[in-house]
Amino acid sequence: MEENITRLFEAVKSKAYREGEFTLASGQKSSYYIDMKEVTLDGDGILLIGKAIYPWAMKWGVDAVGGMELGSVPISTAVCLVAAMEGKNLGNVIVRKETKGHGTRKAVEGRLFPGMKVAVVEDVVSTGGSSMKAVHALREAGLEVAGVISVVDRLMGGGELFAREQIPYQYLMDIRQIRETVS
Repeated sequence: MEENITRLFEAVKSKAYREGEFTLASGQKSSYYIDMKEVTLDGDGILLIGKAIYPWAMKWGVDAVGGMELGSVPISTAVCLVAAMEGKNLGNVIVRKETKGHGTRKAVEGRLFPGMKVAVVEDVVSTGGSSMKAVHALREAGLEVAGVISVVDRLMGGGELFAREQIPYQYLMDIRQIRETVS
């Protein structure tokens, strides 16, 4: 593993991985949970994530990164900051869980233009449902979705969903890698 990914992997294992009884966003029960807020709301952790995802955004030739509020916001912001440090201008978009009932009533926030190419970013992908909500909202806003990039894949069908929908997908680490090395 590249140094940034290795450091990020250690941060996820030590700060985000928990064992116990949990209910996931999909409603499924799990004997473990990955609380990525412990990493994405930490200065070192979020910088590692931004540096790890930035090359994928550039490889896909996107104009912006973003996803569903709240989990994607620190990630997309970090990727945009890394882009700026590299002299690139990368937009940041936020897909609202619910359209605002006032003001512009936008479902997608950011500097948008028709045909804009966006990478959806996620902290954890399980079934892929949250990412697909973001994909649909972005497409409804007239944007092109280049693919989905997540920090962790729980290997619960999200990758297969994206493949069926012909959406490129990349993750930085999967749950097997994490669970095999947790003591």
